[in-house]
Amino acid sequence: MTLRGTAPNLTPNHKMNATFLNYINVAPPIEKIYGRLGYTKGKTQLSPEDEQITKQYIDEALALITLKASITRVPVLDVQTDSVKLVSGITLSSTALAKLLSGCKEVLFMGSTAGSTIVETIQRYSSGENVTAAVVFDAVASEMTDAALDWLVSYFNNGLRRENKCLTKRRFSAGYADFALENQKLIYEILEMKKLGVSLTNAFLLVPEKSVTALVGIRTMGE
Repeated sequence: MTLRGTAPNLTPNHKMNATFLNYINVAPPIEKIYGRLGYTKGKTQLSPEDEQITKQYIDEALALITLKASITRVPVLDVQTDSVKLVSGITLSSTALAKLLSGCKEVLFMGSTAGSTIVETIQRYSSGENVTAAVVFDAVASEMTDAALDWLVSYFNNGLRRENKCLTKRRFSAGYADFALENQKLIYEILEMKKLGVSLTNAFLLVPEKSVTALVGIRTMGE
């Protein structure tokens, strides 16, 4: 796994300035890609021809993806039953999120994108140029974007061990459970994702489509 760009900041960020990772190289999650395509290992049989073309499309998709990310580590001031209060007067309203962050003194905000090139290619292929390729490209882009978040979680967990801290096992995204999708605007601004080439629609959707954000709690080990 390779990281290029500014080294991630492992200290609490009271000013909430995002740190940008300009290039993340993760191993393609091939099994998950095939799973998203509906192929189950040991159950689904592909003809040699279909397997060859699928591998070809996976390789072509990977060549069009440039994974980038932004992160910031923010102190938690208070956790109530249905809300979480952060520095700078920010309050996140959600019973489910508050439960996840119970006992956490900090939150790690994360965002990643596969870039616009892969999305533009998927859209072009989907219009009829090559629908099969579009389906494979879409699966690859989705899984690679999620893999970038997995990489960030692993990277930070390794660094936090020096502080006797760790990340919560689960991560949380806007639109999940009772954490309203409207929170995407705040997360987008905190992570300064515009600098990654990502925009936000009036419906709080990230563009390009293969972009994701998430929150994860930072807790002291043993607590």
